Amino acid sequence: MNIKLIAVGKTDHKNLQLLMEEYQKRLSFYIKFELEIIPDIKNVKNLSESQQKEKEGELILSKITPTDQLILLDENGKTFSSIDFASELQKKMNSGIKTLVFVIGGPYGFSAEVYAKSQGKIALSSMTFSHQMVRLFFIEQVYRAFTILKNEPYHHQ
Repeated sequence: MNIKLIAVGKTDHKNLQLLMEEYQKRLSFYIKFELEIIPDIKNVKNLSESQQKEKEGELILSKITPTDQLILLDENGKTFSSIDFASELQKKMNSGIKTLVFVIGGPYGFSAEVYAKSQGKIALSSMTFSHQMVRLFFIEQVYRAFTILKNEPYHHQ
């Protein structure tokens, strides 16, 4: 199985970018992981919230293939402990999914079309984080999940 994370907008903070790269490097020992950044929409000042979600949604859906399983990182999604998330990833791997795609939307969330195409939603926390920090937190949690599955000492219970 491959895991792909799609995120809207570039990461401006150099230190966050370095940490994301570190966890991506670590993840490469376990699974093929790809981070795909969708560029920020131009002239958002001229767009309504709904129009911005629609444009971002079109770009997100253009990155998805029919065989991908799409999971949205959404504040109203299901929450997992790290161990439960590891179990969920193991179930996905066992089910034969070729590519599991997680998406971090733009500042207003997702369009109705993206919600309709998704096969699930997960929340990292009931707290709100910046979109840039969510990327780091998510990549670290995927790495943590694989160390849990391999019984490696990274995660402490």
